[in-house]
Amino acid sequence: MSLLLDSLKSALSLLISLDPELLNIVGVSLSVSCSSTLIASLAGIPGGFFIAHSNFYGKRLVLTCLNTLLALPTVVIGLLVYSFISRRGILGPLELLYTQKAIIIGQVILIIPLVTSLTIAAISRIDNRYRKTALTLGATQLQMALVIVKEARYGIGAAIIAAFGRVIAEVGISMMLGGNAKGFTRTMTTAMALEYDKGEFVLAVALGLTLMTIAFGVNMLFHFFQGKTKIDVI
Repeated sequence: MSLLLDSLKSALSLLISLDPELLNIVGVSLSVSCSSTLIASLAGIPGGFFIAHSNFYGKRLVLTCLNTLLALPTVVIGLLVYSFISRRGILGPLELLYTQKAIIIGQVILIIPLVTSLTIAAISRIDNRYRKTALTLGATQLQMALVIVKEARYGIGAAIIAAFGRVIAEVGISMMLGGNAKGFTRTMTTAMALEYDKGEFVLAVALGLTLMTIAFGVNMLFHFFQGKTKIDVI
């Protein structure tokens, strides 16, 4: 118990003093997580809209695959991406392995199914009369899509927030593809794992507190958007 209390006190001191190493680790985590969330959103939101508003052969299979990919382990994604970007892989000459770009690639693969599935759910809840009314008033397909997206904005916002929360806390992809290089690819989760292995808990506890604070803020936003979505549905 005394070890925990001493580590907690030292961790709070690191946070208050804005320790440079701590700030660097947090900065790397936020950088790769925000980048991967942005890229996944740019791909997943239009994809989710298309799937939700289209009837095509194999749609049910696509939905099943998306739901299955939601449970895809991060280590599987790490192995898959590693096989492509390692020196003997197809993308080896690009020298992506053990860089922030490699982490972003893996994280994008991880959360695209999440963003797409939640976008489909958000779009599907919108009354079809919005689409019919927009088209009746002479709206183009793009204008109609913008109307639908505007009505589903809270659900889509929740999808983006959930995706960010997923990647900010993952460790498998960051460790396997980033290599946990100090100052370059060391994220909060990989640094915590390293400090634990070394038996030094002060930095790990400080990072844990920071991560929990970010996670709390993300979940507060998520519940806010969920509440807005329920109000819109009612």
